[in-house]
Amino acid sequence: MGIMTNRNLRRVCSMPALSLLLAAAVVTLAGCGPRAVRGGPGTDNPQLDKPAMSVTLDLADIEYLVSENTKALSGSALWNKTIMRAPTPPTVAIWPIQNTTSQHIDDQLAAMLSSVETYLVNSSDVRMVSRENQKELIEELRSRQADIYDPQTIGKLGRQLGAQYFVTGKVTSVEERFRRTRRVQYALILQVLEVETGRIVFQNEASRSKALKG
Repeated sequence: MGIMTNRNLRRVCSMPALSLLLAAAVVTLAGCGPRAVRGGPGTDNPQLDKPAMSVTLDLADIEYLVSENTKALSGSALWNKTIMRAPTPPTVAIWPIQNTTSQHIDDQLAAMLSSVETYLVNSSDVRMVSRENQKELIEELRSRQADIYDPQTIGKLGRQLGAQYFVTGKVTSVEERFRRTRRVQYALILQVLEVETGRIVFQNEASRSKALKG
């Protein structure tokens, strides 16, 4: 075996010390970096979801917009004089909510649709067509570049799905800026279409504003 030089000896002996220094640096950096926090009811941060973090729609906005619209639907003449008095619960299909804003809010639209569907399912006053059965139809229409929000198209699909009503809607927005303040006013318009006639038999609009102050 060769004899280890003093330089190599110092290098080997310094490796444990270097490792300790690196480990300490990692711990320090981890303490200074981002930290995940759990919030909401039942946690140490129940108010975490309350503040608005941007002018984009968040969960609180979605819950409010859906709640206001479903509240209006349950109190409407359509619900109380037609659906509630039907011999058997009418079959309802739910259709994608149209985005007419300039923002990319696909996740928010999906959350709205799920909330509306949950309300209708839990009401027990209607029978819901599974959204899974509609995916292929939607993809086929989009591949043909068809307008999936056209009333005639919805009517044909409704008959194909055996639905008597289609629930759909759209989100609109108006944006304004004044000096260093940006405000976006959103509206969720919920509609119920009668498949047989293509008529809009219920429509309601709920609005919500968000502002960002510089």
